[in-house]
Amino acid sequence: MAAEIVNPRSDSVTDNNPDAVFALHRGGKMAIVATVPVHNKDDLSLAYTPGVAKVCSAIAEQPELVNEYTWKSNVVAVVTDGTAVLGLGDIGPEASLPVMEGKAILFKQFGGVDAVPIALATKDTDEIIETVIRLAPSFGGVNLEDISAPRCFEIERRLQEALDIPIFHDDQHGTAIVTLAAMRNAAKLTGRTLGDLRAVISGAGAAGIAIAKILVDAGIGDVCVTDRKGVVSADRSDLTDVKAEIAGLTNKTGQTGSLEDALVGADVFIGVSGGTVPEAAVATMAKDCFVFAMANPNPEVHPDVAHKYAAVVATGRSDFPNQINNVLAFPGIFAGAFKVRASRITENMKIAAADAIAGVVADGELTAEYVIPSPFDKRVAEAVTAAVAAAAKADGVARLA
Repeated sequence: MAAEIVNPRSDSVTDNNPDAVFALHRGGKMAIVATVPVHNKDDLSLAYTPGVAKVCSAIAEQPELVNEYTWKSNVVAVVTDGTAVLGLGDIGPEASLPVMEGKAILFKQFGGVDAVPIALATKDTDEIIETVIRLAPSFGGVNLEDISAPRCFEIERRLQEALDIPIFHDDQHGTAIVTLAAMRNAAKLTGRTLGDLRAVISGAGAAGIAIAKILVDAGIGDVCVTDRKGVVSADRSDLTDVKAEIAGLTNKTGQTGSLEDALVGADVFIGVSGGTVPEAAVATMAKDCFVFAMANPNPEVHPDVAHKYAAVVATGRSDFPNQINNVLAFPGIFAGAFKVRASRITENMKIAAADAIAGVVADGELTAEYVIPSPFDKRVAEAVTAAVAAAAKADGVARLA
């Protein structure tokens, strides 16, 4: 259920001018709201002492009752170290808080899930992991946010190994899920399947690696990843462990050289790196190609240029059609995982979420400018929640029927 917006300051905000932005953020964008009344001594004795002692004792005897008698099973910790905040980079934990608050209200507004921003004053991988493990008893899941690569990969992996609650790095998987959903519909629109496509990804950071992995799992014909030095291929000796792994999973056609070299004849360009791709390189792509240029605020290929050559164009911006927006995914994913009290978020749950997002756009609605639904379409969160819950049961990670 969507949250009721209670901040009266939002009523007067009509644009993104600096005065309006700062006015909206004054005092923060969220608050804790009680779900029970405390109007008299009887209310107090039930909500706090002495009544609360009975609940505490019951949980001490049966720890699983914490999910029934506290908010734990419906609350996410939104954890960051402030090292990769939006397009701002390493700006520190305090400066990251407006983004983390924003993330928390999106969880509530679009998924009915409570979330608490937690900005950590450390960049040390071991310290981040230890801190989150110590905080975990208070939360039903952890959304890792804006933690720089390559540390984000290890942090997510080790936390999921240590904890039996969902751990989800949204910069990786949220972007990947929504990208896959848009690609499914773009392929359908042009009479193809994923298996017919060769994709090229610009960027081998968190999003690029995750997109490559989910596309492989979903049955893409071929995909190669590029970084600043060109195609991430198995013959390179300068690869990190993460890049070496992705090199082994991708690039069946043996692409080498630069991004521009890889784009020749490619069906899909996916940009998650920034910079600019020359128009001449886009012109070498296959007929009816797709250009998903997702860097913000400046796409790697401007839509006006992309439309000269591509059948479908998507960006990360809200002022162009087909926005690849993570808010389509993460609220419903956690809502679905919490619905069945899943212990983790599996690859099948991610693909199920992508398929659910794609499925919201009916065949009769599908056009080149509408391959992905709006996050304000209430059907999205409902579809993702149901699909993720079903996939969790199928994968045996659900603890509720």
